[in-house]
Amino acid sequence: MLSRVADSLYWLDRYMERTDAMIRVLRTNYVLSFDDSLNTPSSSRQLLNIFGYLSEEKLQELEKDNTATMRFLITDVSNPNSLRAIIAKARENARGAQDHITKEVWEQVNQVYHQVNDPSMEKRLEAETLKVIDQLTEYITLYYGVTASTMPRGNGWNLMNTGKFIERCLLTIDIARQHLGVIEYKLDETRDILYWRNLLLSLSGYELHLKTYRTRNHDWNVVDQVLFNPNFTRSVRYSLQKIKGYLTKIVEHNNPEGKELLWNQFGRMLSRIEYADMEQVKHEKLEEFLRHTRNDMVNFHLLLGKSFFSYH
Repeated sequence: MLSRVADSLYWLDRYMERTDAMIRVLRTNYVLSFDDSLNTPSSSRQLLNIFGYLSEEKLQELEKDNTATMRFLITDVSNPNSLRAIIAKARENARGAQDHITKEVWEQVNQVYHQVNDPSMEKRLEAETLKVIDQLTEYITLYYGVTASTMPRGNGWNLMNTGKFIERCLLTIDIARQHLGVIEYKLDETRDILYWRNLLLSLSGYELHLKTYRTRNHDWNVVDQVLFNPNFTRSVRYSLQKIKGYLTKIVEHNNPEGKELLWNQFGRMLSRIEYADMEQVKHEKLEEFLRHTRNDMVNFHLLLGKSFFSYH
């Protein structure tokens, strides 16, 4: 497989995973914005910090207007991380690897692209926001279903999923950091579980949390779920374990130069998560632990690119 094609497959699923995360966070923020009874901070600013590159002045302007925020994050092409811009990048990568994905996968990416670029999207977004978001959610869910049921389990599949779980890991850290930053990482106070509802719903982890954690130490329970819970499909640990499986197959099939360096980089990152516990996190300080983990993942992504995609 050409490095150009491998790169396209890798980024196709990174962009689709980013789309999925953005839609989920947008929906959570939109629904909870109508519930004044919840003692949770508004996440409009957090949303914009994750998915936009804005000056403080522009941030203050947008965070007061839900409709303008939705428009900026979904349809505004001046935002390189808007849904429309991300889907366009996903489609270009799908086109570049069209001989290595199934017809059904290409058609589903195309369908999402045309949905987001529908001329009536902006008007519909203002008039029936939740309906539009739910339709987009359905399209992304169908993409994952079609991909899982039609893609052959070869090199392309492994590259796509490596990209998917790298993106998921980074997004989980970014979303958690935004919420934790609001309280300046002070986790020694007793907060009600409803305080964490926004973060957990944004990661599709609220129901799992209620079923898994029985103590009332909600602050550190949430941290445990986000970082270490092996059964939570968006925890950092789960994502790293999935990457390990796909990376093993990629290396076996390709035997790249520098594979020892790649494995060493990944192994240190995985071990740091697998063998860490709350006492270590508290000792290192959670903010530093998350920052260090994110930097490790970015460095691993760069090394992976040099090994397989001819990045320099």
